[in-house]
Amino acid sequence: MPENPTPKAPKAPVEKTEKPSTLVPLFEMPKCDFPKFDMPKMEIPAAFREFAEKAIFQAKENYEKVKAAAEEATDLLESTYTTAAKGYSAHGLKVIENARANTDAAFDLLSEMVTAKSYAEVVEVTSGYLRKQFDVATAQAKDLAEHAQKVASETAEPIKEGFTAAFNKAA
Repeated sequence: MPENPTPKAPKAPVEKTEKPSTLVPLFEMPKCDFPKFDMPKMEIPAAFREFAEKAIFQAKENYEKVKAAAEEATDLLESTYTTAAKGYSAHGLKVIENARANTDAAFDLLSEMVTAKSYAEVVEVTSGYLRKQFDVATAQAKDLAEHAQKVASETAEPIKEGFTAAFNKAA
């Protein structure tokens, strides 16, 4: 037997009830009146006002001097850094040039040693190379030292003069 399903009654809507707040504020303002303190109205003496105006004027003047000195020092450091960078770059190029010359000399030595016909000739070629390279290395070291000294003095002298001039203006 087929059963007829009985229709179900619609469900009644559930009302949402608000729960009482359980949060307690951490701080509450006290429930009393605080007295109000009014600032008394009084006149500032003219001498004090004049003194304050002079102090403000002098502070602005000194600020402008220090600002100008700082800008000059910044410009000086930027130009000095540029000079130093160019000098160090030139120094690095000299080192590379010396390394290239030394490498070429070493390859020349090897080609002479390969073509040598006796051990005595190898010793003669090698000792000649060493004497020559000692002189070359001495000259290269002297040249690099002179160049480094030149770069250092070109970099340091403007800084010394510039800071002295800039801070003499500020004083």
